[in-house]
Amino acid sequence: MSMKYTRLVFSFCACLAFSQAFGKAEGDLSVIRQNFNRIYVQSEGEESPLKELLLQNQPGFSVSDRVVMELQQRVPYEAVRMRHYLKALQSDGSWSDINYQDTNRSGWDPRLHAERILEMVKHFSNPENEHYHSKKVEKAIHRALRYWFVQKPVCLNWYYNQIGIPRTLGTAFILFEPFLTDAEKQDAITVMKQARFGMTGQNKVWLAGNVMMRGVLENDLDLVKQARDTIVSEIVRGGKEGIKDDGCFHQHGPQPQFGNYGLAYVYTMSLLSGLFSDTSMAFTPSQLEVIAGLLEEGYQWVIWQGKMDIAALGRQLFASAPLHKALSLAFAATELGGGRDARCNQVAARLLKNCFSPHNDLIGHKHFWQSDYTLSRRAGWMASLKMASDRVMGVETMNGDNMKGYYMADGALYIYKDATEYYDIFPLWDWRKLPGVTCYDDVRPVPLLKHSYYPRNRGRFVGGLSDGKNGISAMELDRDGLKAQKFWLFADEAVLCLGAGISSDSALHVTTAVEQCWSREEPLRISTADDTRIWHHGRGYVLWNNSDSCFARTVASSGSWHDVMQMYKNDTVSGRLFTLYLDHGVRPKESSYCYAVLPEATEADLRNFCTDNFRVMCNDSRLQAVWQVDRSVCWAAVREPFTLRVTPELEVDFHTPGLYRIGRGTGGRWEVYFSDPMQCQDEVQITVNGKRGTHALPQGKNRGTTLRLEID
Repeated sequence: MSMKYTRLVFSFCACLAFSQAFGKAEGDLSVIRQNFNRIYVQSEGEESPLKELLLQNQPGFSVSDRVVMELQQRVPYEAVRMRHYLKALQSDGSWSDINYQDTNRSGWDPRLHAERILEMVKHFSNPENEHYHSKKVEKAIHRALRYWFVQKPVCLNWYYNQIGIPRTLGTAFILFEPFLTDAEKQDAITVMKQARFGMTGQNKVWLAGNVMMRGVLENDLDLVKQARDTIVSEIVRGGKEGIKDDGCFHQHGPQPQFGNYGLAYVYTMSLLSGLFSDTSMAFTPSQLEVIAGLLEEGYQWVIWQGKMDIAALGRQLFASAPLHKALSLAFAATELGGGRDARCNQVAARLLKNCFSPHNDLIGHKHFWQSDYTLSRRAGWMASLKMASDRVMGVETMNGDNMKGYYMADGALYIYKDATEYYDIFPLWDWRKLPGVTCYDDVRPVPLLKHSYYPRNRGRFVGGLSDGKNGISAMELDRDGLKAQKFWLFADEAVLCLGAGISSDSALHVTTAVEQCWSREEPLRISTADDTRIWHHGRGYVLWNNSDSCFARTVASSGSWHDVMQMYKNDTVSGRLFTLYLDHGVRPKESSYCYAVLPEATEADLRNFCTDNFRVMCNDSRLQAVWQVDRSVCWAAVREPFTLRVTPELEVDFHTPGLYRIGRGTGGRWEVYFSDPMQCQDEVQITVNGKRGTHALPQGKNRGTTLRLEID
């Protein structure tokens, strides 16, 4: 074969390979563009129960939560709003009702300009709308784009500049790409270059997603692949941030972020899984499984009757936040994997049934051991408990968000039946009397978390134990000179709450709030020689030996959303609240309390409730122990070695501090469940009726989980 012929063959093969690679690149980028159109434009007219629910509860564009803003973009075409945008658009491309000089770090007003551009582009691109490829709308879009490109609005909060605005406008640029002029496309790419690879957790995913959109605009498949690889690098469990081994999601350190960054993570990953579908970059089944696992092990637990648990919201206490965040999650769950992955579809179906329908069958008890967070679910009610420790941060204040949440992780106990008990109550709350919280009573404003999530609780003995259906949690509170040992038992018919060792050297009164919710009617008080019982709106409260220090009242209250979330205007809202609390006095020393909440109770149920079923064996700083008679089970939080005669047939020597459940197992053997709330011990030792047992404890990422053992 001649050298000349060989060179011709080589050249032909090289050209063929290049052509195939180029064709594949063009193919993948073309599919991604089609997926943008399918997800953002074609799906707008599709009907579903979730769309109907969204139409009934539109969030509007007033909130600054990224996920909820994108939820509003799902609202089907509304001609009235579109006509308003066209009529109100000024000659320079701005809107008169947007404050372009706004300096807020949260709820930055110019973001609405970008949102409106995207909304107009979606309507312009949809053949089913009256404005499809309308010259009038096209000119309006060009004018609005020109204003942004020329004025280049910049927010004091980096997030909007690098994540929020590029994420919104990037989608608009891709959908409107065939109509962009060459100059506009270069300006669009300049906007997208504000986002660069970096950071951690969900911020990393957001930034990479924006870089991916720039790659599509530049026809740079290598950049798109790099962005995709960066995104999927966060589809892992067990890192310092992101998805934790307990099924929670952390960001900004060891801080639970289910409703903020975690929700954004699920929502963004679901969207990206659809955008990359049918390309060589599609998410793998194992990657989808990790996200589905987060839905099943985490999010399925935190939503009740279509609303997210307050304790899961983090710092984002927006109006209607529980509803809109839950709805955003529902959309994300149903669209994960492009709706084509069987496993994801099964998880989504279970989540919708248990969280958005009256047919909940997720019944059980779960403690998130890496997050100091407990959830207990029954057929008709759910309870959540938010704690913090020297390992886990509680909440944060940032960018004007959550200005009053100083005590939100000090043992806040929320009990839901219809999920309206605390809905949008934030402006009216006495934030020193959050349900379950022990803290100072003071007329001065609640302290501000000036350094984000600091100061933290210094208590180390914080954790939970679960047998699958029931369980206990305990919290050592050590904060601002106030100390207390708190204990909760979650049973079928009641949540039993104990407090001991309550001590303070402050001249302020110390209180423990039992309840603070919307008032539905005047509470009924039933006092006996042994206890005080309060009934309010289908819920009962039984307080042992606290009659003189128990205060129950319904009062008119008023407040402002601005005081909680500074993005809101300083308008006043009002309503009536039911508050029930205990007063431990000034400078208490080893004070204690004992009360039970009956989540589902008629007045007759409350009167007939037998406190003997929960025999409090001990309630002090050393040991908090309860014998549950109907189940013949002892529940205990042991802080130092202790010998306890539970019944004539049961004597226990607790050698190891920790949380215990002791009852009869199979074959009459004693069955012991144990967890180490300090997450520092190597083994547990316990003697039951003279029989001693020793067992190694879970280590590493499983420290703090529940261990089951039997003693002959």
